[in-house]
Amino acid sequence: MTPRSVTGSGPTDAALMRLLVVNAGSSSLKLSVLDEHDQLVSSEVLPAPGGQVDQAALKQVVARYSPIDAVGHRIVHGGTEFTAPVLVDARVVRRLEALSDLAPLHQPKSLRGLQSVSKMLPHVPAVACFDTAFHATIPDAAATYALPVQWRRRWDLRRFGFHGLSHAYASRRVGEMMEVGARRIVTCHLGAGASLAAVRDGVSVDTTMGFTPNEGLVMATRSGSVDPGLLLWLEDHVGMPSSELASTLEHRSGLLGLSGTADMRAVLEAESRADPDAALAIGVYLHRLRAGIAAMVASLGGLDALVFTGGVGEHSAPVRWRAAEGLGWVGVSLDESVNLTAEPDRELSAPGAAVRSFVVEAREDLEIARGVRQVLGESSPSRPG
Repeated sequence: MTPRSVTGSGPTDAALMRLLVVNAGSSSLKLSVLDEHDQLVSSEVLPAPGGQVDQAALKQVVARYSPIDAVGHRIVHGGTEFTAPVLVDARVVRRLEALSDLAPLHQPKSLRGLQSVSKMLPHVPAVACFDTAFHATIPDAAATYALPVQWRRRWDLRRFGFHGLSHAYASRRVGEMMEVGARRIVTCHLGAGASLAAVRDGVSVDTTMGFTPNEGLVMATRSGSVDPGLLLWLEDHVGMPSSELASTLEHRSGLLGLSGTADMRAVLEAESRADPDAALAIGVYLHRLRAGIAAMVASLGGLDALVFTGGVGEHSAPVRWRAAEGLGWVGVSLDESVNLTAEPDRELSAPGAAVRSFVVEAREDLEIARGVRQVLGESSPSRPG
């Protein structure tokens, strides 16, 4: 891949800035096109099992979306080097490939998407936008593991945090929705992957994911935080290889490991039938979620707004309600009827609640578009109404 020029006229002209946003997931490649006003023109999801997408199908979609003036790519890991969106060139690609060991299940898929689209649009500027970048502002006290300094310096062992594109958008969107801006916001990205962020004045100051996307909350198939001594015990006393541990923590744990299914709707339905495994799964999930939110509130020194986003956060009224039930002590209270029927973007707060609560549609595409426009020297338009 060669460096892309952004000088002169063309892609940097506001009237011509038609953006293609590429979001590589665990088993799919989502393509979205935004116009010069960041209105969604079209979107399509292509199957990408194992991160491999059908190149002919991708070429057809790209051709149908053309002309494209710029491409924005969601990249999971930027390490400590990439703390803001960056124009993609050969050096950037090499550096991102070197970070694959830190997110082996996510980074290679993002890079395959980047390389595939770039081959089809070789003269169109591509911008990488990072899930870790929003959390680069986390203070040292929150980012540092209590490990020997030699280890931390040699291998850059620290908490990076993830889902930053979603947390950044959700916190900004709620700021727009509130008549008086909230200084202290906790954003809850609850989907197949799940994490929380503590956001003060638009800046991330804490989050639940760490060195990898495995730390923190219980997720669909990921365990979340586990005592490292337990893992060492399995290695030493059971002889379990690290590859088996890694695969189990990533693919066979979380809701799936607890209840037999990774689908939150199915777990809730089984719980309603008094299934003991499902009841335990929901109990563990909510316990970790409420504890995580409380930790984020402590990092902020209080709370002005609580935000739910992501697949579960947007569509599971029971999870929102039951999470809020355990947070009355910080001022969270939902309106039950509004919560049951709410569609994003909507306020959920009960009348008189000390903390305002919201459900917000996850729009990583808009956050990526914002990054692309910043890199290419064009200001972002106002959010679509």
